[in-house]
Amino acid sequence: MTLSPEATEAVQTELKRFAADLNLSEDQKTKLETALESARAKLDEVRANNPDITKADVIAKLKEVRAPLRERVTAFLTPEQLTKWDAEVAKAKAFLGYSG
Repeated sequence: MTLSPEATEAVQTELKRFAADLNLSEDQKTKLETALESARAKLDEVRANNPDITKADVIAKLKEVRAPLRERVTAFLTPEQLTKWDAEVAKAKAFLGYSG
C-alpha cells in the first residue's frame, strides 16, 4: 500500500492528534498508524476509481471504511481510549454534516 505524500501527511496528522488525545503507547501508535493508512488507502482508491464522486458518496464510503477501522482499534485501545475515539469520530461526522 503506497499513499500519496498528501495522504501520508494526513495520516501522520491524525496519528499525532489521536496519540496525544488518547495517550497512546508506542505499540498502540504503530497499530493505529497501520489502521489509519489502510482506511486512507481504501478511500483514495475509491476516489481514484470514481473521479466524479459526490460528497454524499464520499460520506457513504467513509461509513464503509469506518466500521472495519473501529474493529481494528477495539483490539488495542483500552475502554477509556475507545470512548474518546468514539467521541472524536462523532465530532468528525458532525463536521462532515453526517449524522448516520
